[in-house]
Amino acid sequence: MKTTTIPNRSEVPTEYTWDLSSLYPSDEAWYKDLDLYEEKEKLIGNFRGTLGASAEKLADWLDFYRDLGILEERLAYYCELRQTEDEGAAAARAMTGRFTIIHARINTACAWAIPEIQAIPDERMAQFLEHPRLEEYRIYLKKILRWKPHILSDREERLIAMMSESEGTCQEAFSVLTNVDIDFGSIDTPEGPRPLSQSTWSSFMEKPDRDLRRRAYKAFYQQFEQHKNTLATLYAGSVKQDVIKARLRGFPSARAMALFPDRVDEAVYDNLVATVNRNLGPLHRYYELRKRVLGVPELRHYDVYVPLVQSVKRTTPWEEAVDIISKALAPLGEEYVHTLRSGLLGRWADRYENKGKRSGAFSAGSYTGLPYILMNYKEDVIRDVFTLAHEGGHSMHSWYSSRNNPFMHYGYTIFEAEVASTFNEELLFRYLEQEAETKEMKTYLINKRIDDILATLYRQTMFAEYEQRIHSLEEAGEPLTVDRLRSEYRTLLEKYFGPAMVFEPESDMEGLRIPHFYRAFYVYKYATGISASLALAERVLSGGEKERADYFTFLKSGGSRYPIEALQVAGVDMGSPEPIAQACQTFAQLVERLEQLLG
Repeated sequence: MKTTTIPNRSEVPTEYTWDLSSLYPSDEAWYKDLDLYEEKEKLIGNFRGTLGASAEKLADWLDFYRDLGILEERLAYYCELRQTEDEGAAAARAMTGRFTIIHARINTACAWAIPEIQAIPDERMAQFLEHPRLEEYRIYLKKILRWKPHILSDREERLIAMMSESEGTCQEAFSVLTNVDIDFGSIDTPEGPRPLSQSTWSSFMEKPDRDLRRRAYKAFYQQFEQHKNTLATLYAGSVKQDVIKARLRGFPSARAMALFPDRVDEAVYDNLVATVNRNLGPLHRYYELRKRVLGVPELRHYDVYVPLVQSVKRTTPWEEAVDIISKALAPLGEEYVHTLRSGLLGRWADRYENKGKRSGAFSAGSYTGLPYILMNYKEDVIRDVFTLAHEGGHSMHSWYSSRNNPFMHYGYTIFEAEVASTFNEELLFRYLEQEAETKEMKTYLINKRIDDILATLYRQTMFAEYEQRIHSLEEAGEPLTVDRLRSEYRTLLEKYFGPAMVFEPESDMEGLRIPHFYRAFYVYKYATGISASLALAERVLSGGEKERADYFTFLKSGGSRYPIEALQVAGVDMGSPEPIAQACQTFAQLVERLEQLLG
């Protein structure tokens, strides 16, 4: 869909939007189920005090809680996806607001359950776990029991549950500020004024006109600069919540609490940062190459996304992108490709930008609904073809997980999710490089792949290092002022980008515009994910049926295994720093190939 202006939501053709009817056919149907959800609150108390009586009584509660959870997930996904269509739409925000209130109340009403389960004597629980009626809940129960040292009393858990409604306030305010309230204006181009937004930003940064990039960069960051105190206050508030919650639950740090659910040792996080820091040489070498090829006296922050091969122009309509992705993923078999292709050409995806729509891209797979994809697809940005393959990987992971596991443990971790998505990107790159008919196209694609690995491995590790620094400051009692947040981020910018880069005064505002920081210690999983996926892609493509079957065992495992174990089944050990080092080596080899192609 070509457009020179950003349309209103009502102006987007229906066939380009997602069809949420697999969740609910209408808002009215959603409200009807919301009433049913609210009514179920009255039944929760009937189970209290019964869970330790027998395996059957425990199973009765878990059956009720499972059905409540399935209903809750459907309600949540529908209203949240509706809200992302237009963050300023009052009707969708009202739905989300009402659900959030009821959800918080039901969470509070259920707060007694986990402590009561954990109070069941170990010997009796061991007997319960052997009962046939608890078979589908066995993994879920074992995960609950693992949390036993960090679960508080019934009264304390109830108080925490009552506070849950306000937990997302900082993130919600950040989203409204950056997606709705801030007007980034427009940029004058040779084709006339073009709107600047968080979605069009990436397109501007890839333009060959350096002055255009500079003006877009300055205009973009000027808006963040004008809201620096609000942004810093919101992020500092989010960090404080992380630290308080960790202390309440008896964890030594916010990071330890964040890694605990996945049973990931903090050494995995430290190994990632340390290994990448030991391999910054190829990254600095790449930026030096950029500086030489672009012929600029000083490399600036707005110079790092523009393709080094300017002669290659490519426009890829949505349907063509789906064709390319289908061919690239052929090694995964007919079923995988047919399912994904049908979804992308059907209405799994909300394809294009509209006013108020949430920026970026994501996949939203649930147990009962289709694995939806939000895109802000631009035909002239080849990165968006890779993004579509990436989100398709997430959606297919959800597709297989939901069809091979019971609800209570079908959900895979984010640690695993980033493997399935970046695996698809690697297959897409290899396919496009193989099909490239000219040296220019091959050079362009290698440059593109370098930039993708850089963004996922190096950049996300920089983000992870920043998160750890900021949370450590809060835990040490250091005030998180706007100047301190910016100085910490600038230090990391200078370390990761190296001596070739000259930053703007406002460049360190980047650290206050990253949405993922509001989900603490999340971004490191991108870096571990791409390291695992590079190893697995090589294993699948160079192997046979067993290697492919191992990968599908991973896709189907859902939450039946912890992520390190699930990846070991697939054929890679993320408990070791070796996959990270190999990923850095792959990056170094690509940089060397690019140097040779560019002469």
